[in-house]
Amino acid sequence: MLRRTLPALLLPLALLAACGSDASANGDDPSATSAKCPSTEALDAVKLSGKKGEAPTFDFDKPFSVKKTACRLIEEGDGDALATGSTAIFDFVFVNGRDGKEVSSSYDAGEPAEVVLDDQLLAGVRIGLEGVRAGSRVLVAITPDDGFGPQGDDPQSGMKATDTLLFYADVKDVRTPLARAKGTAVDPVEGQPTVTLAKDGAPTITVPKTAPPAELVAQPLIEGKGPEVTTGQTITVHYTGVLWDTGEVFDSSWESGSPASFPIGTGGVIPGWDKGLVGRTVGSQVLLVIPPADGYPNGSGSIPPGATLVFVVDILDARS
Repeated sequence: MLRRTLPALLLPLALLAACGSDASANGDDPSATSAKCPSTEALDAVKLSGKKGEAPTFDFDKPFSVKKTACRLIEEGDGDALATGSTAIFDFVFVNGRDGKEVSSSYDAGEPAEVVLDDQLLAGVRIGLEGVRAGSRVLVAITPDDGFGPQGDDPQSGMKATDTLLFYADVKDVRTPLARAKGTAVDPVEGQPTVTLAKDGAPTITVPKTAPPAELVAQPLIEGKGPEVTTGQTITVHYTGVLWDTGEVFDSSWESGSPASFPIGTGGVIPGWDKGLVGRTVGSQVLLVIPPADGYPNGSGSIPPGATLVFVVDILDARS
């Protein structure tokens, strides 16, 4: 993913690149802009050529720089628009504006990049992609402040703190996560915690005044109609967690205001999540009752040692 550190930028699928058009891009309307990113006449001087589906050739006078991150929409698609939380699937190329050298490209890896549009992305990439529709191709000039300038020179890539980045993206697809679980309601199981939902879908969990189960419980409350979650994917979820003994909420994405994303089935989360969510479908809401061995046997933060945990998890998206 395109994170703020240069090493991440230089991973094969970490930086975003672009593909060229069937003909020279010079004939495209340079005044067109994406839905969010401002335009600049300076980008008219960057010529792109090459066949669609292949990495483009950049031609411009060097050094190239801009004072504000700006875009030129080369071609506008008619698919869904990218927004915060959406997943973008796209081919890309990054080029150093100072010397014209390629910094990174998805074509080198042989497959498009897939990233979530969030505040973990490089600022210039997020600015350039927000509002862009699936099927679009966009050229972005990223200032040092919105790129990697704050981190200083990087000898490995040859980038200097003062370099402008040129970013060309061919957006293949856009996936927008669900806002809440959506599917067929499942009858609750007697003896398990009960769940009531607010208008926005946020759950309130009521724990029975009984001893907790000794084994993991993974009970669907809503069966989603989306694809099945598989090991190694990253899932986007809304969740609330309470302690069985007290019913106290110890963590909730609903309270923090935005969904969370985690790798699943790979040990990146507690075992109860790995065991209970792999194999479920996107759109599902799952009640997890997690014994200490599958949670935090030694405690963690406000979770005491030996606590049984209760989660309600809405699976909003799953991506490879």
